[in-house]
Amino acid sequence: MEIDLGFAEKRDNNAWLSNRYFPSKLGGQPAWLDLEALPPTAQLQCSKCKAPKVFLAQLYAPHEEECTFHRSIYIFVCRNADCQQAHNAENFTVLRSQLPRKNKFFSEQAADDEGEPLPPIPCLKKVCEACGCYAPHVCSRCKTVYYCSSEHQRAHWSDHKANCGSSKPAPQKPLSAIEFEEFEIVIESSATRPVEVDDKDDDARLAEFEALQASGNTGDLSNVSEAEMDKYFGNTAGSDDKTFRQFKKQIADEPEQIVRYKRGGEPLWITNTAATVADQLKTLPNCSQCGGVRQFEFQIMPQTLALLKEELLDWGVLAVYTCAKSCPIEGYVEEHMVKQDVVSEEQH
Repeated sequence: MEIDLGFAEKRDNNAWLSNRYFPSKLGGQPAWLDLEALPPTAQLQCSKCKAPKVFLAQLYAPHEEECTFHRSIYIFVCRNADCQQAHNAENFTVLRSQLPRKNKFFSEQAADDEGEPLPPIPCLKKVCEACGCYAPHVCSRCKTVYYCSSEHQRAHWSDHKANCGSSKPAPQKPLSAIEFEEFEIVIESSATRPVEVDDKDDDARLAEFEALQASGNTGDLSNVSEAEMDKYFGNTAGSDDKTFRQFKKQIADEPEQIVRYKRGGEPLWITNTAATVADQLKTLPNCSQCGGVRQFEFQIMPQTLALLKEELLDWGVLAVYTCAKSCPIEGYVEEHMVKQDVVSEEQH
């Protein structure tokens, strides 16, 4: 069975990651698809601390139907450490947007990817100078620069104050407190490894090891692989060991993958679901627009955290579930995420 894997790559010129080129990307500012019905600020506000959530990633994932000729999934996250809870994705927001081939924003002909990149196609609504999201507030002094919130206006003030009231535009610099470093997500197809079935429980493994020890066949263990050692001396519960070993085996050939995409497939969990997210998987909410079922579409891997360089964030697997029909919509609608963490027994 094949699965699409996503890898983070730096571009020489991030202008290629604008909405004109329908990118998949990590960090930077969102490349909006529907340029008019942008998500309202309340939709991207953390329900706990009320701070604006930060753009994490987007995947361009069109389908064959006319209404999904263009289709992107967006993920936002609150960076506040106090808003993170184990196996709880409330500090994330997942949005789906889609357009037919013939629409009022983009040409039916694909933009040329040779030569110099063209500028982004501007939104029909004002966007925040700091984060690129819908901006209902304007600088009270110059009346020309817009913000989504007072938090982002304060964060941007040190860059803006020298040009506030001037006809000269301020230089556009990413704000590290708001934007993550920007990478393109390059998608490649890959074959999945077969899942190995291991029905032995910990007692059976221990008995097997003791039998080897009694017969003198264990030697000094110098020729035993790490995987074999894990079978006998795993640091977590036996069922968690099995899941984590499968996780490691599946990513072994491509350890730098940050996305696994398989619409209608199953997530690659990092630890035992029974003790973590099983109840959530039994009660996945239906699509808020059409009432239809949602299905797994892709997951963000923990390897992503190394690229974000954000010590306050942590996760094991971010599994995104979307409307199975990808029903016709306008603007941006929320989809669903299941977040699985790797935590010690004491933290459960």
